[in-house]
Amino acid sequence: MKVALITGITGQDGAYLSEFLLGKGYRVIGIMRRSASSDVIGERLRWLGVLDKITLVEGNLTDLGSLVRIVQEYRPDEVYHLAAQSFVATSWQQPSLTGLVTGLGAVTMLEAVRIARPQARFYQASSSEMFGKVQAVPQSETTPFYPRSPYAAAKLYAHWMTVNYRESFGMHASSGILFNHESPLRGIEFVTRRITHTVARIKLGLTDHLTLGNMMAKRDWGHARDYVEAMWLMLQQDIAEDYVIATGRTATVTDFCRLVFDAADLVMEDYVRTDPALLRPAEVELLQGDAAKAARQLGWNARVGLEDLAAEMLAADINRLRG
Repeated sequence: MKVALITGITGQDGAYLSEFLLGKGYRVIGIMRRSASSDVIGERLRWLGVLDKITLVEGNLTDLGSLVRIVQEYRPDEVYHLAAQSFVATSWQQPSLTGLVTGLGAVTMLEAVRIARPQARFYQASSSEMFGKVQAVPQSETTPFYPRSPYAAAKLYAHWMTVNYRESFGMHASSGILFNHESPLRGIEFVTRRITHTVARIKLGLTDHLTLGNMMAKRDWGHARDYVEAMWLMLQQDIAEDYVIATGRTATVTDFCRLVFDAADLVMEDYVRTDPALLRPAEVELLQGDAAKAARQLGWNARVGLEDLAAEMLAADINRLRG
């Protein structure tokens, strides 16, 4: 039985990855930071019905000793580093914390693996936000980066340090440059989930409007369940490389919003308002990924379309609110 160690296991990607790896026969170990709300932070895992099938251990990305001990004890074959301060808007309010956790945290995890289990295969969750002020459309593995937020800059540091550990120490370390990926397990602070949750509330008569910021920002949205399979496929390759994971389709926030309102049989213009306070200090206007390398070398392609994603998220939120 292979052993997989996942940081950020209680997040959206960690939950879907746990479900996927359990289905492959892995033993799944998840690192969870100590929290006063530990009784509820496993809700995504519980929602998928896998909470009782994994092992959760306490550790912290700012504490090398705790990570080394975990790696020594569980001897993982594969390490998936997903943990981060991952909300872009918060990174302007907490730039130092974002750098510490999202940037240096990845290096701490890499170092723990190098010290205690150098033969383990390592996955780094890089981000399309690193492209920022895009230098080419669409964006591929060779497109120059231009980060436009503290979050993106921290992710870029983690990304290049993963490359550095691969080239310096011969580690099997790959980065997945994942474009936006959503699901019913997405945090409610992210725009897609805020839209589906609020439209569900409107549908059920619990509120009468939805407030958004930049509705013209263009994103490449896929389903998280598809994207975690790509993470696993990267670590099955003989040679570690970096891959863009994306659908290749771009849509505006307005487009996604309209899909959700249409799924709810409501007219979007009757309910949507905009608020300049929700605009980013520096906006990323357009993200569109070119995942040709992943298709060619991993045999990976996105399966869930944007329409189905929007409808699934809305239905889940309606069910939650009714419950």
